Amino acid sequence: MLPQTFIFFGRSGCGKGTQALLLEDYLKKHDPKRNVLIVETGRELRNFIDEFSPKGNYSAKLVKEVLDSGGLLPEFMPIWIWTKYFVENVKGDEHWILDGLSRRPSEAPVLDGAFKFYKREQPFVILISVSRQWSLDRLLARGRYDDSVEEINKRLDWFDNHVAPTIEFFKRNPFYRFVEVNGQQTIGEVHRALISAVRL
Repeated sequence: MLPQTFIFFGRSGCGKGTQALLLEDYLKKHDPKRNVLIVETGRELRNFIDEFSPKGNYSAKLVKEVLDSGGLLPEFMPIWIWTKYFVENVKGDEHWILDGLSRRPSEAPVLDGAFKFYKREQPFVILISVSRQWSLDRLLARGRYDDSVEEINKRLDWFDNHVAPTIEFFKRNPFYRFVEVNGQQTIGEVHRALISAVRL
């Protein structure tokens, strides 16, 4: 198996993080000699806050304030987070699994440039497709304190207004292999459909 690249997209609650982890397990099992890099922007931002806030880092303080208030970070910060990860961790022969990268149209060309710089051949763009109502019902059912109908609808509006056009950037580009998987199934069914679609 050659080094593969996967970038996950989907509405909040679609289970893309779970599917990214299942794909990581699959790759480790079927290609055990090759490392797997899994990059999740939200996790990397939290790691940045945890490491640098106690040291009085001003940028970490501002990032924490924005995230705690439910605000939106400017593009340079998530781009810096994942480009820093690439620079520090890429050796050239790994599988890549990316979750939460390039969520705005302005970020897509930057990630596209990174793929080409690192000679990643024909990355898979995976959309875990669920309806807006399914996502709303799923998020309400989990009962988190910040999952009010108003807050969930803000996230779903963000997806429709910003992430969906970003997906189109990759979908229209022949450099990428676009895969849409029905996310309104069991976790196992989604995983099997994903593996079947990418033909690993």
